[in-house]
Amino acid sequence: MSGHLSPGSTRLPGYPFDSRWFVHDGLRRHYLDEGDPAGAPVLMLHGNPSWSYLWRRLITALRGEHRCVAPDHLGMGLSDKPGQDRYPFTLASRVDDLDALTGHLIAERAAPERGWTLVVHDWGGPIGLAWAARHPGRVARLVVLNSAAFPNPHGPRVRPALRPPFWLLRETRLGERLFLRHHAFARLATLPPFGVRGRLPGEVRAAFLAPDDGAGHRVAVRRFVQDIPLGPADPSWPLLLRAEEGLGAFADRPALIGWGLRDPVFDPVMLREWRHRLPRAQVHVYPRAGHYVLEDAHERLVPAITAFLKR
Repeated sequence: MSGHLSPGSTRLPGYPFDSRWFVHDGLRRHYLDEGDPAGAPVLMLHGNPSWSYLWRRLITALRGEHRCVAPDHLGMGLSDKPGQDRYPFTLASRVDDLDALTGHLIAERAAPERGWTLVVHDWGGPIGLAWAARHPGRVARLVVLNSAAFPNPHGPRVRPALRPPFWLLRETRLGERLFLRHHAFARLATLPPFGVRGRLPGEVRAAFLAPDDGAGHRVAVRRFVQDIPLGPADPSWPLLLRAEEGLGAFADRPALIGWGLRDPVFDPVMLREWRHRLPRAQVHVYPRAGHYVLEDAHERLVPAITAFLKR
């Protein structure tokens, strides 16, 4: 089933972009390709439970000089929303999808082979860095926002405060019902104090939630949580390790880290890990921002990223 919202709809404030579509394995991936076609490409990868709407302000700020590419992962945003019998919803499948899309852009839409800036948030981290490990010469710069591309520095277990809700959502029938029937995970992520610290305008919160308007459209949100690799027994663990190994190739490249300190999952220990792995990175910390740091701190973060890319 396909996403059916009109990007020009009043339900999507601040998202006046032209939708593009890429068909791979019979499924349509929605993506944005905005700005100067000859500009240096900036690839923006959202996480869970989000979509390319997250990048609207950054695209608007950058598209005068850059080529901004922002896909919606399958099952999210305006991309097709297949069932689990049609698509595996794994980290490996996400990386393959991204590889197919970027290959298409290079072969068919005159995107350059090199000089990409990779911008990642949440699950965009492991997806993007695993993809970058396949093409280390392609990525020139990194922008990291509340994400990870390495094993949990807290160890193989979820931190005590997060264990009950994590187990409930990932392992139980009640969790499945909360995901699919009530859209609870995405709804909480757009409310303080969970995903944001400041209350979103009603129309913006509605835009974040709008593409997943039925139980069949919410499978990807749950599967992302079930696919979190905590240890060697999890299917995506080997690919996470490859993303971690590949990260070493970018330690000497320009990087910016933008971090909301009020994130309940990607906490200061995660930030410290990024500082260790990208020792030359510019670091912008926002003490009052949460997981959706581009919502809570956009007035400062978007200009910081814009200035970084100008340099």
